[in-house]
Amino acid sequence: MAQGQVPIEKIYENNNFFSMPDNKPAVKGHSLVISKKHFENALELPVSLGSELLDCIKQTSVKILEQTKSDGFNVVNNNFKSAGQVVNHIHFHILPRKTNDGFKLDFCSVGK
Repeated sequence: MAQGQVPIEKIYENNNFFSMPDNKPAVKGHSLVISKKHFENALELPVSLGSELLDCIKQTSVKILEQTKSDGFNVVNNNFKSAGQVVNHIHFHILPRKTNDGFKLDFCSVGK
């Protein structure tokens, strides 16, 4: 995908990251921010790429918020199988949210 060999709809792109709609969205506008270089998880991602990662997350979120007319968003990154990581390539989920949308990310029940 990063090399353009698989056609995708890119939302935003910079030198090291790109974003695209999730192919199985949890909510309308659910998108992914993906590293162009292979890093299996957040612990492998060099700190030097932090500003470009944040740039891609911010630019993607602004576009999605406008498109979906949402008033908030979640950024989710799963690391390792026990935390729900299924794809072994670093990526971040952007989930646009609306007040009282009914979608729950329930962190309060974790560990109870």
